Amino acid sequence: MGTFSYNESEFLLNGKPFQILSGSIHYFRQVPEYWRDRLEKLKQCGFNTVETYVCWNLHERKEGVFDFSGRLDLGKFIDIANELGLLCIIRPGPYICAEWDYGGLPSWLLTYPNMRIRCMDQLFLEKEKRFLDKVFEIVRPRQITKGGNVIMLQVENEYGSYGNDHNYINHLADYYVEQGIDVPLFTSDGPSDFFFGGGTVEKLLKTGNFGSHWKESFGYIKQRCPNQPLMCSEFWEGWFDSWYGPHHRRTPDDVAEQLDGMLSAGGNVNFYMFCGGTNFGFTNGANMYDKYTVTTTSYDYDAALTESGDLTKRFFEVRAVAEKHFGKLPELTVKNSEKKAYGKLALSEYTPLLSNVSVLSSPIESPFAKSFEELGTDFGFVLYSTVIDYPVTEKLIIDPLRDRAHIFINGEFKGIKERDRRDDEIIIDCKAGEALKIDILIENLGRINYGNDMAGEAKGITGNARIGQQILFGWKMYPLPMDDLSSLDFAPISETNENCPAFFRGILEISGDPCDTFLKTSGFEKGFVTVNGFNIGRYWNSAGPQKTLYVPAPLLNEGKNEIIVCELDNCNAPQIEFFDAPDLG
Repeated sequence: MGTFSYNESEFLLNGKPFQILSGSIHYFRQVPEYWRDRLEKLKQCGFNTVETYVCWNLHERKEGVFDFSGRLDLGKFIDIANELGLLCIIRPGPYICAEWDYGGLPSWLLTYPNMRIRCMDQLFLEKEKRFLDKVFEIVRPRQITKGGNVIMLQVENEYGSYGNDHNYINHLADYYVEQGIDVPLFTSDGPSDFFFGGGTVEKLLKTGNFGSHWKESFGYIKQRCPNQPLMCSEFWEGWFDSWYGPHHRRTPDDVAEQLDGMLSAGGNVNFYMFCGGTNFGFTNGANMYDKYTVTTTSYDYDAALTESGDLTKRFFEVRAVAEKHFGKLPELTVKNSEKKAYGKLALSEYTPLLSNVSVLSSPIESPFAKSFEELGTDFGFVLYSTVIDYPVTEKLIIDPLRDRAHIFINGEFKGIKERDRRDDEIIIDCKAGEALKIDILIENLGRINYGNDMAGEAKGITGNARIGQQILFGWKMYPLPMDDLSSLDFAPISETNENCPAFFRGILEISGDPCDTFLKTSGFEKGFVTVNGFNIGRYWNSAGPQKTLYVPAPLLNEGKNEIIVCELDNCNAPQIEFFDAPDLG
């Protein structure tokens, strides 16, 4: 058994002074076969601790049904870190931000219209505690006080950026203790009166999040909290990317200088991120700036390790700083994974999405349109269908739209409406004696993950679809989370049948052990890709900056590999290509 504590100036590991050098690696943003590789690289860079968030929305996709297996096996991730001699900091939230859908909160919370998240709302507390109980079952026996390697837990996350319910933070901290968490608890906020004022409470260690100006930030924290050690819980060594934006690179690269300064001042540091990883599937979040802005599939973050775990120049610069402060490190034994350019692959089979709706889903009927959440759908799409059979010539309006809709009249594509960016004019023109079937395929692009705009982030038709002032009723709705595409009915491609949205399929043949690779969808516009049934994420070529999708080798097989591209907008050429290096813009 061990101990971890702190006094007025430093942390104490088993009673002896200890300086934390930690790096963020999110287990859910990596394939589990690569957890050990990423953690070994963290260790060999000179770090002594790993930090991870816990993603409530994947662990409890359906209310009351929990999953801590495979890519979600938090306990195994912690244990591998322990085997490598790494300590562990856990940030269970339950809100995590992380540029992750809804900040890690499960979307089914939105089905409780009177619930208020992240405060002393009793219903929210009930749901939150049920999740935390499951997390504590995993973390409790792995605390350093029980012979494990978990040294600290965070309470909530950047709460001062959202609210100021100090009773809530205190209540949450008390619950951690009641449930047997006996390592130090902490909060993390921006180092200012505003953020610390809203997010911190007296009894918890207070840490700061920042990416530069360490002297000013540490100076503020020391002035505000003179009787505790200094810690930067999120040292932003890079930044994340959004569709329609640039690929972020930190220039000039002063990360090593900033780290050296913080460690020289006796500070403790957690790199956010050490290895960013990937927003696989539809898990990316979104932010509200001047307009709704969606995070890319890649979460490379310009970190010390690339999205695919390669050592960067920054890795070696940071390693040198670690050696300066903690002593000479052994020779490196870790290596970059082998990459391979598998070349071009023709996708020879095709099937329209609308023709497969009844194969992928069963309709839910309602007089009024329901949101994704009301339909029990967290990610993906919903097809909304209704019919009008009387004379009308009016504009179709969806108010509000969350987030992107393809509209079809009697099966014919009429246009796209996209939240805050595109609003094609679509006229519903029904003659006497006619009937028009209106199909609206809506994509959830990602729920807002930060700030007060998180409220009201239900997806789909969350208000009304109408023609002119007249609300449309009588809906059939088909939830399409796209979790399983094995039932799709493909046929050979012809020159005349490539209407979108549609699924395109090809078989990649691999001889020998598979390698990491990067998939480019140049002949397509916008959609997502599955590899042997695993959704590797969205592409959006016209929006940029990201142009390739990372395909980890463990997702591939020697021999045949099924690649399915779901193209929503337009296919210029049913062909993809595999490269040995990424193109993130």
